Amino acid sequence: MLLSLADLDHYALLGTDSSIPLGHVRDVYFDDETWVARYFVVETGTWLDSRKVLISPLAVRSADRMEKLLRVGLTQDEVRRSPEIDTAKPVSRQQEREFTSYYGYPYYWERAGLWGGGPYPEVEARGDPDGATAAGLPTSSTHADGHLRSGKAVARYHVHALDGDIGQAEGLLIDERSWAVRFLFVRTGHWWHGHTVLLAPEWIERVIWKESAMYVDLTRAQVLGAPNYNPGSDFDREQEIGVYGHYGRPGYWTADAEPGRRNA
Repeated sequence: MLLSLADLDHYALLGTDSSIPLGHVRDVYFDDETWVARYFVVETGTWLDSRKVLISPLAVRSADRMEKLLRVGLTQDEVRRSPEIDTAKPVSRQQEREFTSYYGYPYYWERAGLWGGGPYPEVEARGDPDGATAAGLPTSSTHADGHLRSGKAVARYHVHALDGDIGQAEGLLIDERSWAVRFLFVRTGHWWHGHTVLLAPEWIERVIWKESAMYVDLTRAQVLGAPNYNPGSDFDREQEIGVYGHYGRPGYWTADAEPGRRNA
């Protein structure tokens, strides 16, 4: 199932040792190489002075769409003692190492695929919360710079086709099992009466982050005939097949799908 970032913004996180939520999701940080959400930015309640913390999807045990609830395998004390993160500033790779080592998680940037050994975020065994090295991996990394982006920020980017402007992104649709960003929904400009269309990250040719602009390898004519998307409505696999079929692209769920070029 796909979940919009706007809906996820209202989700509460419930830990293992209290009926009081750990907090509420306020944003997601995804990495710009795979377009997978790596962290929820969670605003805690009064139990932790409304501090903002990062919670990895690796901690999620179940998601309840009706209750708008994510159950996570963490205690209040574990979250209280987690490394400080200033969400107003870019998260460095060193901070990610400290975070993942604390929780005993593997370093996602040193593993192949969306989540290392599989398409979904799973951890066989968690390490010591006071932990040293995450999952036995070395503390050094050849990737010095992080690639984390705010979902809310990117959901406001301007989108361009090969032959002109398309419009402005208004949101993201995220797979609630893999936590991969599957679509951006884009409100077209005056050239097409404010139609809303879906575009997949793998169709993005390049992104100029400093200019809040992304470029897709599609023409405006291709976008013109795309199925209309109604934000807030349920969106199933049949509709996904319709979108991919319109553009003549293989679905991300098929073996023929290939990652696009997404960075500048």
